[in-house]
Amino acid sequence: MPRFRSVFISDVHLGCRYAAADSLLHFLKESTPAHLYLVGDIVDGWRLKRRWYWPPVYNLIVKRLFKLMKRGTKIYYTPGNHDEFLRDLIDDLGGIRIQDEFIHTAADGRRYLIIHGDQFDAAVRHARWLSLIGDVSYDALLVLNQWFNRLRRRVGMGYWSLSGAIKKKVKKATCFISNYEELLGKHALARGCDGVICGHIHTPKIVTLASGAIYCNAGDWVESCTGLVEHENGRLELIYRPHEVLAEPARPEDWADAATTDTLVDTLPTDLLLQLSETSMLAEHDLDDLTTAVPR
Repeated sequence: MPRFRSVFISDVHLGCRYAAADSLLHFLKESTPAHLYLVGDIVDGWRLKRRWYWPPVYNLIVKRLFKLMKRGTKIYYTPGNHDEFLRDLIDDLGGIRIQDEFIHTAADGRRYLIIHGDQFDAAVRHARWLSLIGDVSYDALLVLNQWFNRLRRRVGMGYWSLSGAIKKKVKKATCFISNYEELLGKHALARGCDGVICGHIHTPKIVTLASGAIYCNAGDWVESCTGLVEHENGRLELIYRPHEVLAEPARPEDWADAATTDTLVDTLPTDLLLQLSETSMLAEHDLDDLTTAVPR
């Protein structure tokens, strides 16, 4: 079992039917790091508000997080736009520290700003309705991606991200990603850090920017299935755990050991449950007409 000093995961989107929960659970079982950073959009409040979806494997992920804490792992959570209800709970949640930003000092002395990154997305900040429509469009693309990869598997081909390929081909998307990286890099430098570790755009990457900042995006667990890890010497690396490569997927017998959704919910703070049920951008936008054409 590899030993990582720190692990960073983002954009899991628990509540989305296409979240690679089995892959994430396998990844979390690989190590007991000293630090675990949840870099936003771990829970997808938008989708849960629209339609509740919480399979048993999600409870296994939550149990794994609590087990890591019992073993000494410090867990930090910086909310994103899909779990923004947690921004009203900036404090401590059952031992998990919640803040908009953290500064992580790596073993080699480098300082990294930990932030989800939606704060630097103009559509999220200034045209929230546009980001909601984009989210529905992304759901439709995930449906196509699912069927496309089923065909690839039938002919013996591996997983290939359809939306990732589209982002690379579309000039506007490429320019947005480049601008997003530079803005975050400059923000990290202004905060006295050597680099930034973020999520949000579902594009895993480690690169040194023109500004000199080290830009790291942990990717996502909907398509990319990547986590960012820090080795004992401070070296950062992206770890890839694709959908179809699972040494130990969650089994039905594991589910029997998992708490039921009701039991798990009973253990959560009342104020968090109220936020889950009441605080959501979707409360102000009726997207039923937009989602009827998207298979679930």
